[in-house]
Amino acid sequence: MPKLYIGNKNYSSWSMRPWVLLRQAGIAFEEVRVRFDSFEADSEFKRTIGPVSPTGKVPALVDGDLVVWDTLSIAEYLAESYPEKHLWPQDKAARAHARSVCAEMHSGFTALRGACPMNIEAHLPDTGALIWRDQSAVRADVQRLVDMWSGLLAQYGGPMLLGEFSIADAYFAPVCMRLHTYDLPVPAPIKAYVDRVRELPGVKAWIDEALAEKDFLDFEEPYRLRR
Repeated sequence: MPKLYIGNKNYSSWSMRPWVLLRQAGIAFEEVRVRFDSFEADSEFKRTIGPVSPTGKVPALVDGDLVVWDTLSIAEYLAESYPEKHLWPQDKAARAHARSVCAEMHSGFTALRGACPMNIEAHLPDTGALIWRDQSAVRADVQRLVDMWSGLLAQYGGPMLLGEFSIADAYFAPVCMRLHTYDLPVPAPIKAYVDRVRELPGVKAWIDEALAEKDFLDFEEPYRLRR
């Protein structure tokens, strides 16, 4: 059984992606949660994950003697290991489309990710309004998401981005969390997609466990001093 090392569910957006993918696809795995205490070299987090992953970061998937430590590589490895789960779309063109948007997410949307760190437990609409007012790069990132998601939903007919649930939806699940937490303005069809993602059993399980953590970490909280 593969073993997935993750960070705090409330904060760790990269950990969320493969966890949701595994859970939603019904693939059995062992979860190893490595709590964020700090990211300094002598932190308990680094001492724990360092021997596992060469990057010293989460997530990391361990399958026997193999360690896969990049989120997109984990998704590709799972798709190859469990072909019957159809984690990528079966149609060649749709599969290429899905890979393209996942790669864009992997390397892009830096303004949104930087200004609106994932924080599932928090509700920060006032902060979101200020970010929206003052940060044009965030507005541009959200507009790109709206254009991308609108096009995919129209082309493939929903309810998920490529029709049925795929790696692409797992990849954008943390973005849905950000849009919800900061209440960033998006058109109704995009809000409906966000709500559908949040109701997926795998995503809902992650949200419920994030809410149960009750682990306030000040270095992950740029907008709050306490809960």
